[in-house]
Amino acid sequence: MPALVLLGAQWGDEGKGKATDLLGGSVDYVVRYQGGNNAGHTVVVGDQKYALHLLPSGILTPECTPVIGNGVVIDPSVLFSELNGLNERGVDTSKLLISGNAHVITPYNVTVDKVTERFLGKRKIGTTGRGIGPTYADKINRVGIRIQDLYDESILTQKVEAALDGKNQLLTKVFNRRAIEVGQVVEELLSYADRLKPYVADTVLILNQALEDDKVVLFEGGQGTLLDIDHGTYPFVTSSNPTAGGACTGAGVGPTKISRVIGILKAYTTRVGSGPFPTELFDDDGDALRRIGGERGVTTGRDRRCGWFDAVIARYATRVNGLTDFFLTKLDVLTGWEQIPVCVAYEIDGKRVEELPYSQTDFHHAKPIYETLPGWSEDITKAKSFSDLPKNAQDYVKALEEMSGAPISAIGVGPGRDETIEINSFI
Repeated sequence: MPALVLLGAQWGDEGKGKATDLLGGSVDYVVRYQGGNNAGHTVVVGDQKYALHLLPSGILTPECTPVIGNGVVIDPSVLFSELNGLNERGVDTSKLLISGNAHVITPYNVTVDKVTERFLGKRKIGTTGRGIGPTYADKINRVGIRIQDLYDESILTQKVEAALDGKNQLLTKVFNRRAIEVGQVVEELLSYADRLKPYVADTVLILNQALEDDKVVLFEGGQGTLLDIDHGTYPFVTSSNPTAGGACTGAGVGPTKISRVIGILKAYTTRVGSGPFPTELFDDDGDALRRIGGERGVTTGRDRRCGWFDAVIARYATRVNGLTDFFLTKLDVLTGWEQIPVCVAYEIDGKRVEELPYSQTDFHHAKPIYETLPGWSEDITKAKSFSDLPKNAQDYVKALEEMSGAPISAIGVGPGRDETIEINSFI
């Protein structure tokens, strides 16, 4: 079955948009299967830069059908803003398909997200404040609003009333905020219905039929493995499953139809928000990685925390996702360092630990154990093949491949669409 999953193998921001866009001309469908507008992809096409938050990266490829799956949570106002921006730049967005089972981020979900995070103070999770977590909580609590509910005013009103019964108690009695009116929310949600309708479809049926017809389907995850609600650095995680298993539930495709799982791996490590980060740098090297790599969140605008490559979390990502390949991005950012440290293990309570500790306490106390690899000073952005890279850059890639447990099949040597070395074809 020509179904591929492409996901982040670190804490997100690894360059998934570039990888998806690279494959876009070879695939028939690109599917977002989880997350919402708390994720961001930057895609550079020629001299044009596109920042995508909710839409699949495949929307920039005319031959590709972009799909927002049932596992995604959607803020309609953000969706329309993003569509308008692309339309104004001449991008055809008419082929977009949206699952009728995807959940809607309501105005009260955004309000609850912001006031809750503010209330936590120093214990805050570091959410984007966009209502993602509360929307997933409503989904699990079975009081969520789905896209299909916008086409039945009676059901929509009943569901909004049920959700606000509890939330208004929380807002007024705990957070000292004004109660939210049911009618106002219903009116706003209904205002999106007509424009959404041409995009709404039974995406589960469409995708499974496409696979039966030997179409190539690419499932694109947001965030990254270490932000997975089950397998990440809980509680400093997102509210969905960016790992490979999430593609099955978030798009309605069985695991036997997945043929390849590609992990996107940055040549160093970054993370946004709170939580443990063993290789984080607080010195000039960290500042240089942030500056040279342009490490600012596409969606949040926040500076990313930067550190050296962590092979422990790369091995973990290989295991929990069943990765078949890696796409190594931003190798060019490391140009100019004489020596490049790589974390190969952790020290926890005086002991060397080779694998990611399952205990939150242990991970918080993990100290990186580094091996140092020789760097390079040559410009690699024009390299078209692996042999074009300086020997030290080749050795760095080979070392990361051996430590991470899966072959590196492509290397990003610059931000442009064509600044990629493809070692093995993904399709």
